[in-house]
Amino acid sequence: MPVAKASSGLSDPEILELDGWIRRHTVQKFGPVRAVEPVQVFELTFEGIALSPRHRSGIAVRFPRIARWRRDKTPEDADTLEGVKAFLAHPLL
Repeated sequence: MPVAKASSGLSDPEILELDGWIRRHTVQKFGPVRAVEPVQVFELTFEGIALSPRHRSGIAVRFPRIARWRRDKTPEDADTLEGVKAFLAHPLL
């Protein structure tokens, strides 16, 4: 389930490479939006994050952007929606 839409942060060569990968690994198309195999991992930065009843994921991310493409990580290494919600319930001070 999507938790944020971030479109800035990659270099031009990375954007071209990722665009090609997306075109080769599309599993569904919804107009201009494509669903792909869930294998890429990206590190995101953001201004803030909060619980939100308005979003399907239950969280709202303020000003998300891609920090880097984590080619050294697998989807199993990435945080989960449950992990993010647990952090919001008990933030580190």
